[in-house]
Formats: sequence, structure tokens, C-alpha cells
Amino acid sequence: MMVGLVPATRPLAVTPAVGLYAAHVNQVDDILAQKRTLRAQATARRGALEARVRAAAAAALARTGLAFLAPRPRATIVSAFAPLPDELRLWPLLRRLARERYQLAMPVMRGKGDALMFRAWKPGDAMDRRVWGIAEPRADHPELDPDILLVPLLAFDARGFRLGYGGGYYDRTLRALRAKKPIVAVGVAYDQQAVDVVPHLDYDERLDWVLVPSGPRKCADR
Repeated sequence: MMVGLVPATRPLAVTPAVGLYAAHVNQVDDILAQKRTLRAQATARRGALEARVRAAAAAALARTGLAFLAPRPRATIVSAFAPLPDELRLWPLLRRLARERYQLAMPVMRGKGDALMFRAWKPGDAMDRRVWGIAEPRADHPELDPDILLVPLLAFDARGFRLGYGGGYYDRTLRALRAKKPIVAVGVAYDQQAVDVVPHLDYDERLDWVLVPSGPRKCADR
């Protein structure tokens, strides 16, 4: 297992107030630097996975489904995502969820600094390629607020902290949705993406579960 980086700490001066501010800024800079380092490590580790491992992982997720979150009404809205080339392939799982009559949705990027929105989607729907080549539902599909979010990531730890790609889109989205209603955030990853500690800051939103090929993991202290 790849070992995560433990966020660095620095002694904080009691006075003057400007010293406290400077120490805080330095500490934040340290954690951001640790995130960048871990992001590079995690990207390389995931990219090195063999094709057979990737195929087996996608099949394992489809076998597991979302039964571990039961009981859930079939009207539950599940947001997924169109995986990038190195991300775990969600399509077999999403086909299963569609057969089980979950309402599916996909995220749509609105603008830098904004939370994601979600539009209805089902397997076989035509999609548009948008920012960074990510596939999104077409604009004529209705907007939905998901109850369960499947969340992409580069690394995760047992407490539910995730390392994303650095844009903050899912942190803003989870915060906005949690202010509106109860939701469940489920990270989707290979087992090899687990680390001991993900460096994090106050604005980083935690996951409730992580679904990996070996099975679902409930995050601690939630």
C-alpha cells in the first residue's frame, strides 16, 4: 500500500497576531505542497495498473452494486461520472443500477468556482464532450439533485478524506448538497488508491463510503 503523507504542523506563536496569521499561511502552503506530491504519486500508481486489473475491478463493482446502502427507495437518484481513461470503468455498474430502476444522473460543469449541477442520464444516451473532453448529458435533459453521489478520486484514506484533481468541484458540490438535504457520498476507486493519510484542509469534504473492487468500506467517524 502506498503510504500517505501526514500533514505537517508548525508551532504557532501566541503573539503577535500577525505571527499567528503567517504561521497559518505557512501551514496551509505545506499541506497544499503535500497534496501536489501525493497527487503525482497517486496518478502514477493508478496509471501503472494492468488492463486485466482494470477489467476485473469494473466487473467486481458491478457485482457489488449499491445494496450496501439499502434500504433505499427505487426513486433514489444516483449521480455517476463519465470516467477518464485511467479511472475505474463505471459502465457495468451503471447498467446494473439502470436495470434496478435507479434514476441516474451525470454531472455538468457550469464554471470555475461553481458547484456541479446534475442532469438525468441513462445508458445509451448520447452525450456531449465538454471541458477536458469529459462527457456530459445534453442540455435538454432535466436537472436533478442526487441522493447518492459516486465520486472520482486519486487517493482516499479510512476517514473518508479524498484527494481529487485540485479543482475543488466535488468539495463545493458536496457542501452545497449537504446544506439542502441528506446525501451519501461514495468514492469510487481501485484498492490500490488507498493511503494512510490524505492531507486535507478545512474546506475538504469527506466521503461516507468508498467502493473498491474488494468491497465497500464505510468511512470512520461519520
